[in-house]
Amino acid sequence: MPGVGHAGLAQLAPVYRALRKAFEDGKNEPGAADFYYGEMEMRRHDLTQTTRAERGLLHGYWILSGYGLRASRALGWLAAAMLVTIVLLMGFGMPNNDSKQEATGTVPPGGGRVTFEIGKDDPHNPTGNRFTGDRFEKALNVTLNSVVFRSADQDLTTAGTYIEMTSRLAEPVLLGLAVLAIRNRVKR
Repeated sequence: MPGVGHAGLAQLAPVYRALRKAFEDGKNEPGAADFYYGEMEMRRHDLTQTTRAERGLLHGYWILSGYGLRASRALGWLAAAMLVTIVLLMGFGMPNNDSKQEATGTVPPGGGRVTFEIGKDDPHNPTGNRFTGDRFEKALNVTLNSVVFRSADQDLTTAGTYIEMTSRLAEPVLLGLAVLAIRNRVKR
């Protein structure tokens, strides 16, 4: 048809936003969620008005949790991250064996005050069979604790310490995205 223009992504995003707002005002949460998803898709694909950094952020948000609307996607990423953490801890993070504590001291002749020094060996990098049931159990304990920002109080190698720190940052974020998506699903 002559005189009819083409609506681009930049023009559609405000339309989706207005429709979402109208559905929210009408207490139609499922319909509002659909328009929210559409609005975010328009923004993610818009090369003219959305900056590269914002598009990258939106792309990550879409991949990890479907804009906070896909709980299964967020839980899948969380499970995958936990599995990777367990494998890395079993392979590189758990020390070869538990370090032993050793107490040394001297007893003065005739009794008196005894002073002990307690020393502990540094954790050694693993050698030999790294994928055992015992190591799996320890790695699982560290990983589950890292999801909720707790330290497992487990001796780890240097690599294991960095693996745990990374998981203590990433996995709670994924858990939060899953909770957000579940909340949005229940809210509907």
